[in-house]
Amino acid sequence: MEETASAAGTAESEASLIGRVAAGDRRAFEMLYRVYFPRLARFLQRMTRSVPLIEEIVNDTLLVVWQKAATFDGSCKVSTWVFAIAYRKACKALHALDEPAGDAADECVGDDAGRPDWRFEQQRLAHAVDVAVAALPLAQRAAFQLTFYHDMGYAEIAEIMECPVNTVKTRLFHARRRLATLLEDQLETRS
Repeated sequence: MEETASAAGTAESEASLIGRVAAGDRRAFEMLYRVYFPRLARFLQRMTRSVPLIEEIVNDTLLVVWQKAATFDGSCKVSTWVFAIAYRKACKALHALDEPAGDAADECVGDDAGRPDWRFEQQRLAHAVDVAVAALPLAQRAAFQLTFYHDMGYAEIAEIMECPVNTVKTRLFHARRRLATLLEDQLETRS
C-alpha cells in the first residue's frame, strides 16, 4: 500500500509516523513534514507576520520533532505535541525580537467571481480580522488561533500552552471581547 501525505491526517497514522521517525525513518519524517509544514506556517503566520521567521520556526520545530520523536509518549495527539513545540519556539523567537506582532498581511478570503463588490468586502473584513488578531497579546492570539483556525479544544490548547484549561477559557474570553471592540472600531472608521 502506497503511503501518502493525506494518510498522515489521522491521529493513528500520525502516531505511527512518529514511531517510524523515532526509528530514523527519513521517509516517514518527510511525510510528517509535508503534513505539518503548511499547518504550522498558517499558525505562525498569524502569530509572527514575518515570512523568514515563520520558516525558521517551522524548520526548528520539525527539527525538534526529528530529534525528539522517541520522547513522544502518546499521552496526547501528535498535533498537540507538534503545535506545542511550535508555540514555544514562536514565543521564544518573538520575545528575543521584542516584537509581539508585525503588520497584518492582506489576505483574500473567498472568491466570488460574479460579484467584485462582495469579494472586496470579504477582503476588507479579512484584513480587519487579521489586524485585530495581530493586536491581541501573544497568549490570547495563540489561544484564539488554535481554537478558530485549527479547531482545537480547550484541553488540547491548555496542553500546548502549558496552562490550566480555565486560563485558556479566560484568554479566549478576553480575546473575543477585545476583537469585538477592535473590529467595531476598525469597521466604523472605514465606513
